[in-house]
Amino acid sequence: MNKEDVLALFGKLRDDTDAFFARVADDVDWTVMGTHPLAGRYRGKKAFLEHTFARLAKALPDGAKLTVTHALVDGDTAAVELHSDVRAANGMHFDNRYCWVCRFEEGSIVEVRAYLDSAMVAELLRQNPA
Repeated sequence: MNKEDVLALFGKLRDDTDAFFARVADDVDWTVMGTHPLAGRYRGKKAFLEHTFARLAKALPDGAKLTVTHALVDGDTAAVELHSDVRAANGMHFDNRYCWVCRFEEGSIVEVRAYLDSAMVAELLRQNPA
């Protein structure tokens, strides 16, 4: 993977998450860091999506609309900074920053460590219960 490929792939997170997740391995090892309700280690794409993006979809009706702000690529690893600046179902301003450290194999994401504002995610889910 080169930087242009990574930017194109992660650019899909703004409006076409299905296209992004098509490039995530079914058996991905995805860890969401932090101390919030979405934190944890997910073994597989299905588990990750059910426990994170599906829950967020209820609180963020227009989606997280993740926008790439920076990316570093070194061999099979990319560190991608993302920004979400949207409104929650209750009107809460959700202005969160992320860093996903991803490892690729044969063009697919096979491992992720995702960092984000734990307090903001906890408050979002508290104010917008499923």
